[in-house]
Amino acid sequence: MYKCCEVRRFLRLLALDGIIFTLIAGFFMLGRFLLTYASQNGDEGVKLPVIMYHSVCSRQPKEYSVTPEQAESDLKWLRDNGYTAVSAEDVIRYSRSEGELPRKPVMITLDDGFYNNYSEFLPLLEKYDMRAVVSVVGSYADNDAVNDPHEPAYSYLTWEDMKLLTASGRVELGNHTYAMHSLSSGRVGCSKAPGESSDDYTEVLREDIMAMQSETGLMTGITPVVFAYPFGAVSRESIPVVREAGILMTLTCREQVNIINHDPDCLYGIGRFNRSGLYSTESFMEKLSGT
Repeated sequence: MYKCCEVRRFLRLLALDGIIFTLIAGFFMLGRFLLTYASQNGDEGVKLPVIMYHSVCSRQPKEYSVTPEQAESDLKWLRDNGYTAVSAEDVIRYSRSEGELPRKPVMITLDDGFYNNYSEFLPLLEKYDMRAVVSVVGSYADNDAVNDPHEPAYSYLTWEDMKLLTASGRVELGNHTYAMHSLSSGRVGCSKAPGESSDDYTEVLREDIMAMQSETGLMTGITPVVFAYPFGAVSRESIPVVREAGILMTLTCREQVNIINHDPDCLYGIGRFNRSGLYSTESFMEKLSGT
């Protein structure tokens, strides 16, 4: 009788061990499956380098100005090296798990809203089948562009020019503030000024950003979802303000490759590489691609 009980106990323990082993193996296989699924679906993130141009004109290249020949050389290099230019909308949709990104995406941006973004750069986008985000300053369009229009070397885009840009299907408009692209007001761009209270700062910033959102919508029929910080100057108090304005992506001047995942919050603070005209395409792309 004693031996019979021992055998039964042994068999029960053996069966229990088998169940435990099966559960452990099952959890292990499930974990491997989830990791594989995450990898296949990009949950670990997609590398996104972003280029920041400014002026594109036939003048002596400078830190914030390239020639059309340099710009074309850049786009040809991107195409020949397997990169696909994606829109801000593409990236936003990916972050919301509503779309995919290509194997080697790159985003092209242009700041300040120079007229040559239309006259010189748009034909290159069309030639190389690429897209870009042009972030404009509202006061430049309302004042400078109207008073001195359509000179590729220095003029700014008019609102009519912007409508032609977006009608091409190649360009999205970004908000670059209405009148805070300045270093002469006691602050750097739209950053918080020394000694300024958080309440005063958020009110000033909200008024400017919303003015630009409203003006762009009124004049072009488009309300931007991208915001580019002037001079790359970011204050932490700005984040709730841009979100409130309907901004889904913010652009900085930090030179870093971004990791885009299925979390929309990853789009606030996108880094960009300034395309200085003082470098060759090969030198710049070596920095951009990390090779």
